Amino acid sequence: MSHELSSLKAISPLDGRYQDKMISLRHIMSEYGLIYYRTLVEIRWLQHLSKRSLFREVTEFSKNANDTLNAIILNFNEKEAEHIKAIERTTNHDVKAIEYYLKEKMTDPELSNYKEFIHFACTSEDINNLAYALMLKAARDEALLPSVINIMQLLTNMSHRYAKEPMLARTHGQAATPTTVGKELANVLARLQRQYQQITSINLLGKLNGAVGNFNAHLIAYPEINWQTISEQFIKDLGLLPNVYTTQIEPHDFIAEFCHALSRINTILIDFSRDCWSYISLGYFVQKVEDKEVGSSTMPHKVNPIDFENAEGNLGIANALLHHFAEKLPISRWQRDLSDSTVLRNLGVAIGHSLLSYQSLLKGLNKLSLNSQRLNEDLNNNWEVLGEALQTVMRRYGIAEPYEKLKALTRGKRIDQAELIAFIDTLALPNEVKTKLKELSPAQYIGMAAELASKI
Repeated sequence: MSHELSSLKAISPLDGRYQDKMISLRHIMSEYGLIYYRTLVEIRWLQHLSKRSLFREVTEFSKNANDTLNAIILNFNEKEAEHIKAIERTTNHDVKAIEYYLKEKMTDPELSNYKEFIHFACTSEDINNLAYALMLKAARDEALLPSVINIMQLLTNMSHRYAKEPMLARTHGQAATPTTVGKELANVLARLQRQYQQITSINLLGKLNGAVGNFNAHLIAYPEINWQTISEQFIKDLGLLPNVYTTQIEPHDFIAEFCHALSRINTILIDFSRDCWSYISLGYFVQKVEDKEVGSSTMPHKVNPIDFENAEGNLGIANALLHHFAEKLPISRWQRDLSDSTVLRNLGVAIGHSLLSYQSLLKGLNKLSLNSQRLNEDLNNNWEVLGEALQTVMRRYGIAEPYEKLKALTRGKRIDQAELIAFIDTLALPNEVKTKLKELSPAQYIGMAAELASKI
């Protein structure tokens, strides 16, 4: 049997069954992405040193020299990454391989004089932490958040479209005070909006301060230079926030914050996926039927809510990993141990399962249409939910034991409109109040639900 990798032999379904859904992530959160961002950081650090004009050994690069360096980044591809991997097989060190690769590339007469300033005063983690921060930034901004925005936009449209569609609520799985479909969707949207703000406000941190975080090598070579200022400006230029106080590694607290924020979005969507599944089961929503799709291998009538089930399952996998990352990554023995390295390489797996879930959820939502007839049937079969309305009005008008009277009438029982009207007739209420209560139906008893749904 051939040992060549193919999608059918991929251990992770993200690289097998679902590989076509990972296109937006593949160039960011892969081994290729890590190599690319490491290469970018090494080149930008060299260019940053040249711009400072603080020491005579590295003068400011000419436009031609900068163009040559920029071209390495712009033209970077899988062939270049494979060459770096080939160098690594000799060095047995992934970051050192990039240093040697760049030295090979610096054939320009001007640049060849500065080969030894590649990776100047850096430890591998100076490059790695910045690369991972840039990877997370790109994955968040280019893949995750656009999908979350699409979900929120769809929920906004559905909240407004179904703002006035009355629906029997269920608390503890039992018939409860009515709401509207739009308001229940708006509840989910409001939660997502808050978590969207949380994840976008997380500061992505970086450090470039040497082997144990004290600029030891920098200062021994150039004691007259303010290396902290140079380092901080470099990190800001990359679009990150400097972390001054570190050991050999950036302590990964911000990655924990990122993982927690993403897991909260995912948890909301697990909750929502289960609710959608349940509403489909109740018949409140029907799913668009695809002619060539098969719902069951033996029951031809079925249209299964598989998109919501796939979303729920993959969100669970993502959160299990995200919670582990958040707990493990901020812990490192003394000034550095290597246990974070292999864990960091799996960030893309959690992000990939999150993205896959968002795609499944969007697909499922776009297949739904509302079954107003079924909604009305449920409302009309549960007149007892107006017990809350009646006993609250009775309280206003000073009728004794209103809760107890409605409990005796309705608890654990179904009642119809006629029974409710007969009960109202026994109450010592003003005639206009009685008339209003007699005209009330479960579908009308929705409070501010429509207004709230329309506002979001």
